[in-house]
Amino acid sequence: MTVPTPEPTRLSVPDRFEGLQEEADTGILRSIIAPVPESLEDLSMRFADMAAARRGSMMILRGTTGSGKSTFLDTVHLFLKLVSTLRVGAADDIPSTLQALPESSDPRIVVLDGREALADFSAAAIETDMHAINNFVRSGRGRNTLVVWPTNTDEVTDLIARIGKTLGGEALFGIDSPITKFSGPPKNQFREIAEKTVSALNESASFVALGISEDYAESLTKEADTIGHYLALIRRTLLRNMGHVRGLMHAERYRVWVLVISGNDTEGDVAALTRGSHAAVDIDRAIGATQANIVEELKKNPDKVGLLGTVLDARIIHMDIFTALAVARVYGSPELHTAMKKQGLSISATARDKKRLEASELGIITSGGSLATRRRGRKPGGNTLTAFKGLAVIAQNDDGLLNQAIAQGLLETGIVDSFETERDLGTDLKFYSDIYAVQSGSPLRIEVMWRLETGRAAIANYTLLKLSNYGKAIKLLT
Repeated sequence: MTVPTPEPTRLSVPDRFEGLQEEADTGILRSIIAPVPESLEDLSMRFADMAAARRGSMMILRGTTGSGKSTFLDTVHLFLKLVSTLRVGAADDIPSTLQALPESSDPRIVVLDGREALADFSAAAIETDMHAINNFVRSGRGRNTLVVWPTNTDEVTDLIARIGKTLGGEALFGIDSPITKFSGPPKNQFREIAEKTVSALNESASFVALGISEDYAESLTKEADTIGHYLALIRRTLLRNMGHVRGLMHAERYRVWVLVISGNDTEGDVAALTRGSHAAVDIDRAIGATQANIVEELKKNPDKVGLLGTVLDARIIHMDIFTALAVARVYGSPELHTAMKKQGLSISATARDKKRLEASELGIITSGGSLATRRRGRKPGGNTLTAFKGLAVIAQNDDGLLNQAIAQGLLETGIVDSFETERDLGTDLKFYSDIYAVQSGSPLRIEVMWRLETGRAAIANYTLLKLSNYGKAIKLLT
């Protein structure tokens, strides 16, 4: 089996709509985009006036670069029903493009893209384009169309307005000013917009999970003139944070996964402590789920712990007891099988047993898949629960035998290339990982939590302790 080589944590924080549009579907956009009420009201009035006048119109939208003009224009449909947005690219000829547009019965916005700076166009070219726009909005095909020319300098704004007034006057721009000022969302919304953007495009990661405290995120709003500028500042901070942590690491790029195996159903508890379809640890939820002593220690620098969880690719994965028993039967060593017999457990493997590991959450995720592809299995009966109690007894006495069976299964199914058990970190702080596997040249450390019964608080405590140890080992935490 060929498993894709894991890549470093990929960060997605676009500061312009073009980058956001490439990655976000309409559902994600709706969760990110904040309405700009003043500008939406202005558009509504424009369309109402156009309907009454039975002709199209033109708007010069003046706003600073990064204020969100493109985002606003491309997401109007999220807030105004039936409105669509089309773009005329910078390389497209305006007269011929408008001439080719079909008639629209619904309100439509046509954005003249990439024409914000005067240096790119001569006054003669602008006049030619304005003639075409004036003719188009007076035609039947342009009756329900608002042509928007975004600008970011007063020079080009004033020139377009002057030419437009000469050609069409109020019939082209309406009775109000031909220039509409756009400032974008207010500063008090910058942090919320950025948090939603980061969360939506980075598997629900919070600022804290990426190493940005609430106070620092708020302080950046004072530096930013526009929402685009703020997103760029956030991105720079995140990249710096991740680079700092990676710089603290030794040759190994750690991946730290916690595997929870328990006699009671903990699937929901694990889901509550993770985010996204790859079971990434949600540090905020983990800290909130337990009142153990480790929490007080970590609360002193929660931003660093959150960042550590992200950079270490920390995950919590649930393994059901059917899979745990199957792995022990199929991949257990002679020593494990001897211990199982002493507990009255069967060591005879079935054909179904041999498929369980690859179909489990651990198998899916280590093979590069996501939990979206997983089907929920049946609940274990009395005999299965009794059998697992036998495994739990073995785990209490020598969990290394069981951990070795898991690692052997990953090896024999081709998911990993090699493994060791009880491998130290190779740092000044000495402690050992339950399973150290190498997958396509990349190390993977798995900490296995064997319990007869456990719950959300205990899982959170176990995970936070492990992350704390790794954090101290690479000297991010003290």
